Amino acid sequence: MGSMAAEMTAVEEEACIYAMQLSSTAVLPLTLKNAIELGMLEILVGAGGKMLSPSEVAAQLPSPTTNPDDKVPMESLYHLKDAVLDGGLPFHKAHGMTMYEYTKTDARLNRVFNEAMKSYTTIVTGKLVELYTGFEDVATLVDVGGGIGATIQAITSKYPHIKGINFDLAHVIAEAPHSPGVEHVAGDMFKNVPSGDAIVLKWILHNWTDEHCTTLLRNCYDALPAHGKVVVVEGILPVKPEATSRGQQASLSDMIMLTHTAGGKERNQREFEELAKAAGFTGVKTAYIYSNTWVIEFTK
Repeated sequence: MGSMAAEMTAVEEEACIYAMQLSSTAVLPLTLKNAIELGMLEILVGAGGKMLSPSEVAAQLPSPTTNPDDKVPMESLYHLKDAVLDGGLPFHKAHGMTMYEYTKTDARLNRVFNEAMKSYTTIVTGKLVELYTGFEDVATLVDVGGGIGATIQAITSKYPHIKGINFDLAHVIAEAPHSPGVEHVAGDMFKNVPSGDAIVLKWILHNWTDEHCTTLLRNCYDALPAHGKVVVVEGILPVKPEATSRGQQASLSDMIMLTHTAGGKERNQREFEELAKAAGFTGVKTAYIYSNTWVIEFTK
């Protein structure tokens, strides 16, 4: 009787242990997966049969990256499928707000974003002031959505006769350093923009829907004199997909707009022309600058 009870207890115990293992079946394969990705098997084989202590194994593991992808924008990509199936914005699904709302609440990300834009701006704007001569006769230049002022600073350094106005949201302007010849102005570009002989919109239109772009461009139109112009600096999307570095860059940027903005997108040349016409501009000229970056002039 006692042995039967012991046997039943052992069977129950075995079943209980097995049930617990079933609830944790993912642990072993995922642990092995991470061990493989860390190169631990190669480390053990490389020891030639010698026993290695945990610290000796750890000393040979890859060093952690010193330049990781930021988790905030990366999280949006995991929600792209949800946005396709259910509608909505991937960034909003990941964080409960838009990217622009998020940067207002997260000082770290606001700094990271502004510095990232500054770094790429430094490269592209260097080519812009080298190859584009359309600022030579401008007295007052307004950079709408100019971030912390890297673009307007580069332009006024090349053309010191220009009075520069860097216009952006208040929490962005708060991070902008002092720059000779540049006035930092806070405001909402969808309400109005400062007046000038010319207005720069660099990587702004691709963040917004056609309706938002039309509103912004009409505000720009009203802020310009009769001879004024908007200098749009953007990528241009090929009408048909191209297996070129420019085409691939444009397509990748289009996906970034899809995941991080509410209706933003890259546009082809015809779509830029339609935006200009909808806002009242009559002239459109394009010129290639660098790294799939174009100057598109909208004139009255």
